Amino acid sequence: MLWVAVIVGFAILAAVIMVIIGLRDNSEGDPLQDRLVEYAARGEITDLEEIELSQPITERILYPLARKFGELALRFTPQNAIQQTTKKLELAGNPGGMDATVFWALRMAGLSLGALLFFVATIAPEGSFLKGRGLIVGIPAAAMGFFLPELWLNGRISKRQHDVRKAMPDALDLLTICVEAGLGFDAAMSKVYEKWDNVVALSFGRVIREIQLGKLRRDALKDMADRLGVAEMTSFIAAVIQSEQLGVSLARVLRIQADQMRIKRRQLAEEAAHKAPIKMLIPMAILIFPSICIVLMTPAILMLMQSALSGILGF
Repeated sequence: MLWVAVIVGFAILAAVIMVIIGLRDNSEGDPLQDRLVEYAARGEITDLEEIELSQPITERILYPLARKFGELALRFTPQNAIQQTTKKLELAGNPGGMDATVFWALRMAGLSLGALLFFVATIAPEGSFLKGRGLIVGIPAAAMGFFLPELWLNGRISKRQHDVRKAMPDALDLLTICVEAGLGFDAAMSKVYEKWDNVVALSFGRVIREIQLGKLRRDALKDMADRLGVAEMTSFIAAVIQSEQLGVSLARVLRIQADQMRIKRRQLAEEAAHKAPIKMLIPMAILIFPSICIVLMTPAILMLMQSALSGILGF
């Protein structure tokens, strides 16, 4: 039983790894063709079979097989779903350098967990817990394994956006001080990048690098707003671009935006404070109130059991 489950698990893991390799290596060129071009450039003439056999086994067997698995997975995976996952991973900050193919491979691996449990339940001996409960155990396990990565990704997006909203007022204050002191907007963003190590500072640092590589500042700022996905940052970028186009004082715009961001952060804090009593009702009703009842009622029940009323009450 155990060995069968282990073998099936390793087979599923190997299939997932091969799907990942196939999806990530579809855009790469043919290594055999590259080797032929290399030999032709050096003026050496050799047999095609010898060139193919000289390649490592990963390039001759594993990679081609993995590409086939990748092409098969792409046929059943909607392109819209891949694009949406790529967008969500970008909003989450690309945790762990993960791309859409790896994320979907994790979801497929979680889905295969239900199939594994169903298979184990079918071959389980009589009298065991899993015998006859394949669907009862397999369907919830498959659903949980498939949707848990999505819930984790949404949580990372929410946390990152919360960090952006929390850090924006301080970053805008520093931008305002630097611009009012005579620095340009690019130099002010560099100061923010040097001063802090948070999501906003790292985003400004990426904008600076893109500008240095030749990208227009307004395009780099718009891309930063798209990567963060925060409405406050989008409105701030729109105000900066508009002030640049209309010739309005940038320091004044930054001052107004910083005040608005600080008011917005205070409003969000007050909203969270108003939600706290409602969120506290569930743990109080489930955990605290029953414990208080047990502590208060147990001595009274013990005293009634020892009194003359125990026979009347049926204790």
